[in-house]
Amino acid sequence: MFERNRIESSSEATAIPIEVGFLDGTVAKGRLIVPTGKGVADVLNAAGGFIEFEPYGGERGFLAKAQLARVKPIGVPRAANLAARISDADGFDPYRILGVTAAAGREERRQAYVALAKIYHPDRYASAELPKEVAEYLATMVRRINAANAALEMSEKHQARRQETSFTTPR
Repeated sequence: MFERNRIESSSEATAIPIEVGFLDGTVAKGRLIVPTGKGVADVLNAAGGFIEFEPYGGERGFLAKAQLARVKPIGVPRAANLAARISDADGFDPYRILGVTAAAGREERRQAYVALAKIYHPDRYASAELPKEVAEYLATMVRRINAANAALEMSEKHQARRQETSFTTPR
């Protein structure tokens, strides 16, 4: 009966850290196994009487939904911490944002930009149910990374134009 609903491959599921409170007052912490593209609410509201759960330090098994009093996601960053990291725009330094030095070449800057864009792009996390604050943080970081890259590319184009005009201008 359980094998039909069980997710065998980790590539087909996400493990979301949660704290579970039971009707008898006991509490367990572990990971709720959620199919890719689904969220905690989807799993809890789905048909069937069981959810797949892996307690920390224990083996994966099933919990009866009827015995759950509460389910609380844990380990989600606080909004204040995310807001603090986003709001340091007063010192916009494209080199610092991309993690390269001012002496870095074009290819090194491009590689840094691509790596950061892959890490922070919201589409990468489209299948995960993210808190609103995390989704906003990811979107803001992508905008900052794009702005830093655009600023460095514009600077490079302006320098190239200056060099061209200084060589072609007759005196």
